[in-house]
Amino acid sequence: MNKYSLKFQDKKIFSLIEDEKVRQRDGLEMIPSENYTSAAVRECMGSILTNKYSEGYPKKRYYGGNEVIDEVEILAQERAKKLFGVPYVNVQPYSGSPANLAVYLATCNPGDTVMGLNLPDGGHLTHGWKVSATGTFYKGVMYHVDENGRVDIDEVWRLAKEHKPKLIWTGATAYVYQYDFEKFVEIAQSVGAYFAADIAHVAGLIVAGVHTSPFKYAHIVTTTTHKTLRGPRGGMIMVTNQGLKKDPELGDKIDRAIFPGLQGGPHDHQTAAIAVTLKEASTPSFRTYGSQIVKNAKILAETLKKRGISLIGGGTENHLLLLNLVPIFGPGGGVIVSDALGVAHITVNKNTIPKDPSSPFYPSGVRLGTPALTTRGMKEKEMKIIGNLIADCIDAVKVYRVPANKEERTEFLKKMRKEIALNKILLLVRSKVKKLTRGFIIP
Repeated sequence: MNKYSLKFQDKKIFSLIEDEKVRQRDGLEMIPSENYTSAAVRECMGSILTNKYSEGYPKKRYYGGNEVIDEVEILAQERAKKLFGVPYVNVQPYSGSPANLAVYLATCNPGDTVMGLNLPDGGHLTHGWKVSATGTFYKGVMYHVDENGRVDIDEVWRLAKEHKPKLIWTGATAYVYQYDFEKFVEIAQSVGAYFAADIAHVAGLIVAGVHTSPFKYAHIVTTTTHKTLRGPRGGMIMVTNQGLKKDPELGDKIDRAIFPGLQGGPHDHQTAAIAVTLKEASTPSFRTYGSQIVKNAKILAETLKKRGISLIGGGTENHLLLLNLVPIFGPGGGVIVSDALGVAHITVNKNTIPKDPSSPFYPSGVRLGTPALTTRGMKEKEMKIIGNLIADCIDAVKVYRVPANKEERTEFLKKMRKEIALNKILLLVRSKVKKLTRGFIIP
């Protein structure tokens, strides 16, 4: 045994990592913001690059010894520029939220008005929601979706004219339609606002050509690198030609917002992993992968609908589905179903739905998606099987109801979780899931 190995140095952490490996291998990871990285990406993340401090930017560091790191970051930048067709990119954001906050620092002053999609309607915290720093230091005006779950573009027009925002966001975390980038740029231009597109969820789909692209419309595009791009946990900020036309200094402002405005030294091992990710995303096989994600999501949606499960929007145009569980469970059913699927080793997340009759703590929906399953090689045949397994789990727990009385909920959840842990149908589904997954290795 290598005495310097993790197994020797810290048996407990080694054991926990092995447990997580088994959990991922034997279950269905269906949270749409999760994916599996390649071994090459993980190799970067565990590399010696993590030892280096690199405050600043290539050729302009505050520390010595960055000759190699400079080349790593420049390579990541050039690959991003080529892949997305942009003149400027910053690859240093630690993740998506710091990337978005940097956009505020570069384009707004504290107290300025910003617009984004309402969080319970599928939006993101960092688009001006009240409990986020972006809603604390800036005046967030939220737009909404209509009864079908689609952005109410007429309301966006009205709110923009009324509030004259400095920055308008498009993008979401639980939105089953493609984004209307072309409509948003027209609104932003009408009030002189910056238009930022957050493509964290759909960047890989855009690269694959199966989702509309914001790059000829938006001034700024932000993304994470760990969702449909299949990379490490990280973020990027890109400025388009339109952005530089609006403000020739916008790229420099973004750089200053990241460092020294928000962050210290970049995570160099992460930067290298992003570079590998971008190379992987430039291949024909990645385009095939992105296309299959959407095909799988559509088949999964059709299967669930045939089993009587209601979907926001009636289906999906991208990688994710949002289940409306009110017809079956009444308010709060997301908690029941996410727990039940967890017993069956199907990992999803409870989620609010548009005009949710319950609260974010006890939402009435479940969000799930196909990126990780598709990475494992699953296709339409498996989606039909999985859709029916999910429906079986929902049927197995449809007798439960979240109490209207808040004081009764803690005891209800305790009792329910104890019971469903022994539910024969859920345990049978678990065995079927394990059998299914053994045919599809994880990278």
